[in-house]
Amino acid sequence: MPGLPFPPLPRPPVVTHRRRLSERAAAGLDAILAILPEEADEALLARLPQSERWRRLHARPGLTAGTVRTATLANARDTRAVLGILPRRAGAFEALALAGRMLKEADCRESERLALVALARAGEGALGALLSAALAHAFELPAFRKPRAAKRRIRHIELADAARLDLPYLEAAANGNNVARFLTALPPNVLDARSYRRFIAALAHDHRLTARWLDERALERLGAGAFLAVAKGNAERTAGIAHLSYRPGRRRGPPDVALVGKGILFDTGGTNLKPHRAMLDMHTDMAGSAVALATLAALSRLRAPLAVDAWVAVTENSIGPRAYRPQEVVRAANGTTIQVIHTDAEGRMVLADTLALAGRTRPRLMIDFGTLTGTCVYALTERMSGVFTNEPRLTETLLAAGRASGERVWNFPLDPDYDSDLESKVADVLQCATEAKGDHILAARFLSRFVPEGVPWVHLDLSSALRPGGLGHIHTDVTGFGVRYALELLLKTRVLDELKTLA
Repeated sequence: MPGLPFPPLPRPPVVTHRRRLSERAAAGLDAILAILPEEADEALLARLPQSERWRRLHARPGLTAGTVRTATLANARDTRAVLGILPRRAGAFEALALAGRMLKEADCRESERLALVALARAGEGALGALLSAALAHAFELPAFRKPRAAKRRIRHIELADAARLDLPYLEAAANGNNVARFLTALPPNVLDARSYRRFIAALAHDHRLTARWLDERALERLGAGAFLAVAKGNAERTAGIAHLSYRPGRRRGPPDVALVGKGILFDTGGTNLKPHRAMLDMHTDMAGSAVALATLAALSRLRAPLAVDAWVAVTENSIGPRAYRPQEVVRAANGTTIQVIHTDAEGRMVLADTLALAGRTRPRLMIDFGTLTGTCVYALTERMSGVFTNEPRLTETLLAAGRASGERVWNFPLDPDYDSDLESKVADVLQCATEAKGDHILAARFLSRFVPEGVPWVHLDLSSALRPGGLGHIHTDVTGFGVRYALELLLKTRVLDELKTLA
């Protein structure tokens, strides 16, 4: 196979203007995408070049909220006009979804040069949604085809009336999403433990992060028996836990935040082997680790005033003569003994030790990301992800971050009485129940045992990591869900400031 194409392709340049889009500027564009609020007066279309064409587009019968319409401007380039109608009281998700549909229309012509416009102060949110969608569509996921004529891609983006747009934040969030999608989409024979370790080292170098790799020998010394049980079945001894640190300025001491990611590079189910359909896309079972790494990179790029660590558990869950089995009893890094019930519940095993090790640094907040349970998908579909916390007073903040970022989450209970379903006769805890009902809740209860007392913790079960046809503004099946959410939570809702008031 060809070498791993890291780092991902550079993003197109973004040019901002404080003025309207001129007729002359339009003649050099392949497409103009304009969002108009549902309740706005169509007279606002006069701000666009060849406004009469835009008015006729708007005047066609059947115009409703969420509609996307297209026309062609009369110039030598046949510039495509794409008009989107933003629903009244639309939230971030609705704006992103509309922007995604508009980009699909613009992409019909394989546009290279775009202009993005939000009319009537449809809001920096609407313009930001268009930019986020454009940067997502401009990015190419990995492909390994024979050489052929290159497809035209978005190579230049202009933003009209963009004076108040937080461009660095939007670009960092989009780049983080692209990195997470890129990693998650890689085939399992390309992204193995060795190549992932090389990528992590390159990421640390590029972002001036400190990094160390805890290999299997180091993890044995640390008592990480839950992680090592899962790694036993691997053909090679290349599994490990990566620990990266970002410190702004010369800050020292414990991190403000520890990001923890599940990085199962391929999940066969182990001894409890998955059937064909359930195993087919299990190269994406490392999406949580990609989100943790991409979020850390985005925070570093933004020079966020937070001390942040990322801990990612990297292994496969393979079948073989050494693979772990049901009814084994293993000891995790915090001393908890676990009775194995089902080897396909490996994600909570590797996260258990990774949470325990990250917890030793006493962060002010721990957030873990993992494609952990099918029951969360059954509960929510792939449109939202599940969120849990050991600090109930954060619940509204966690939900608000989902609404504001457009990466929606739903809170599930974490009440202690669920522990009765995990009682073991031979160990401290069952790995999982024998029945699947409520497994997303039981998995969260299991993980909570490995979070140190007094450390606020958020668990994100990434049921939205993979959705056929994409989600919101993301047009690929692999969504990269979680990066926008984490940045919103840490930098916009300022969850750490809220934790101070709760202390």
